[in-house]
Parts: sequence; structure tokens; C-alpha cells
Amino acid sequence: MSKPTSWRNISSGAIGNALEWYDFAIYGYFATSIGRIFFPKEDPIAQVLAAFGIFAIGYLMRPVGGILIGHIGDRVSRQAALSVSIAAMAVPTFLIGVLPGYETIGIAAPILLTLCRMLQGLSVGGEYTTSLVFMVESAPKAHRGLNAALGCCGALLGMLLGSATGTVLATFIAPESLEVWGWRIPFIFGLFIGLAGIFLRRHSEPATKPTEAKKNPLLETVKNHRTVILQLAGLASFSAVSFYLLFVYIVSWLELVDKISPEKSLFINTLSMISLIPIQLIAASISDRIGRKPVLITASIAAILFSVPLFSGMYHHSTLTIHLSQLGFALIIGAYLGVMPAFMVELPSAHVRSTAIALGYNLTVGIIGGFTPFAASWLVHRTHNDIAPAYMIMAAAAISLIAVLSMKETYRKPL
Repeated sequence: MSKPTSWRNISSGAIGNALEWYDFAIYGYFATSIGRIFFPKEDPIAQVLAAFGIFAIGYLMRPVGGILIGHIGDRVSRQAALSVSIAAMAVPTFLIGVLPGYETIGIAAPILLTLCRMLQGLSVGGEYTTSLVFMVESAPKAHRGLNAALGCCGALLGMLLGSATGTVLATFIAPESLEVWGWRIPFIFGLFIGLAGIFLRRHSEPATKPTEAKKNPLLETVKNHRTVILQLAGLASFSAVSFYLLFVYIVSWLELVDKISPEKSLFINTLSMISLIPIQLIAASISDRIGRKPVLITASIAAILFSVPLFSGMYHHSTLTIHLSQLGFALIIGAYLGVMPAFMVELPSAHVRSTAIALGYNLTVGIIGGFTPFAASWLVHRTHNDIAPAYMIMAAAAISLIAVLSMKETYRKPL
């Protein structure tokens, strides 16, 4: 494959993940403003809870979206599925930016907001997994792991872009204006990211030659590939729990447990997320040379052995110790996240690949990942042990280790 074609395919695959996590970041950043605009003003706390509740609804739609878009990917083409998924993300993101608020259209405002988030959830459920399938199938055999890792980096770059956008707006727009109209700007801007993605995907090269089309990829997967679904779910367990604990929940944990300022906790988290990018790329490149299983097994065992010491290091008065401990987690999680995508794609048969991955991965992330921050908060409160989340990471790593050990090596497997 020529270099221009290869980079066009990589860009078209990664940009949807960037848009997904860009939306994730800006919605979280402006949740308070969204709550005030779209819900009655009687109870400010209820407004924020309602805004985050609608955010969670999007997660519950992920498995459904994975099945629908995975079905398109297996029956029609990967490119068609990716065009549908990015449109289903870009349009509702834009609509959130222009929807009238509760004072203008009443109860219709939260209803329309909910419908937009549901449509985004459908998109997210198929976007990540189908884009990984496309990128791995498009890659030269010797670089499949690296191609898949670049797709994951797109997600991280999207989150960083969303955070940076929110920070810039908060810096240059007065708080009153930001509350009334300024928060809408990044949602409207999301439409342009989506249009760029649609353009790239329409001009990308086909990932693979057409395979035999099954009448119903979902039934075929559930009937004949149940073991693969369970293996994929087990493989995704560690990534789901560790990422949402260490890069989402940890900001609140640092503020509550270590009593450090929100600015400092966000800086620590942002620095760790930036470090994930080179770690993922290096780990993926190594897996292209020596195989996927050695890297995944090493990362899983490291998580089991070092989660408690690293969490203890973050439970510290020294900012440097907190930084180093978080970077230790980034090294372990980044190595796993960098290799897992290619391994997932290489495991199922081609004619059910998108559907199988969508089922195994999205069920795990939607159920386990989505409830991980809540479960961690409950566990800390219940046990009165501030480093209790470390045991959740250890348990998830053990599940993933068993799953990896049950699989065959795939890095030289023909697709």
C-alpha cells in the first residue's frame, strides 16, 4: 500500500475516535451549563445529575449501536459502516449546540437532548470497533498493531482537544457569556470534524476484498462464535476498568482523598494521558515484532503486582510521588491498550469480525466500564479504604490474563 493511501486510511479511521472523545470531554466540561439550560431551575444539584444521567444513557446504547453498525460493516462494507457512524456522531453533536433550552421550548428541551445522546451512543458503539477493524485490515501485515494503536491515539487526541477547547473558551469568554452561549461553540465545531471524517472515509481505500455475506451476522456470531465473544469480553475487562479508574475517576479521587486542587489533579491526569500516546505506539510496535500475547501477559501481570503499590504512591502528600505513580499506571495500561486493538481484530473470522468485536467489547465497556467510577466510589465508602480501587484493577487484570492465556497468538495470522 502506498504511503499516501496508508495515511489516508489511518486518518479516516482515527478521526471518528477523536470526535467521539472530543464530545466526551466537552460534555463533561460543560455539564453544569447544560444542566442549567435544558432542565428546570428549581434544584441546581438535580440539574447536574440529570445532565450526567443523560450522558450515561448514551453508554447504554453502545451495545445496540455496535450490533447495528457492525452488521453494516459485515454485510455491506467497513467504509459504509464508518460513514454511518461518524454522521450519527457529528449531527447530534451539532444539534446539541443549537437546541433551544428549557425556558424556550419547555419539556421538549431535555427530551431532544436525550434523543441526541442516544443517537451518539449508537454511533460510539460501532465507531471504535469498526474503525479498528478497518485500520487493521488496511495495514501491511508487519504493522497491524501499530495501525490499530494509532486509532486509539486518535481517541486520546480527541479528549485532549476537547479539554483544550473548554479551557480556551473559559479563559477568553466571560463566565456569564460562557454560561449563556459560549458552551455551544465546541458542539457546533464538532460538525466540521465530522465533515472532515466523512470526506476522508469516502476517499479511503477498501480494507479487504469482499467476503461471503452472511444473511445475519449477529445470529451467526451468537450461534457459532460464542467463545470468541467471551474471550473478547475478558480481553476488554482490564482496559475498561483501568482506563475509567485511572483517567476519569482519578481526578475526583485526588481531590477528595489527597485534598489537592482541581487544577493540579487535572494537570496530573492530562500529563499521564499525553504519556499514553508514545507508550501505546511503542508497545504496538514491539507486538508487531514479538507477538501480541507477550506484551499483554506482561502488562496484566504487572497490573496485578503493582496496582496496590502505585495506588499507595498516589495516596501521598508529595506531588512528585503522585506524578510518578500515575505515570507507572500509564506505562502498564498504555502497553495493554496499545496491543489489545490489533489482537481483538485478528481473533474473529472476517465475515463476522465487526459484529463479534462490537458485541464482546461494547458489552464489557458499556456494563463494566460505565459503572466503574460509581463502583469505585461505593467501594471506598463501604470499606473506608482509600486505595480499594486498586483491587478492582487487580481483579480485572486477572480476568484479562485468563482470557489472553486462552487465546492463540495472532500477529502473523492471515486476515
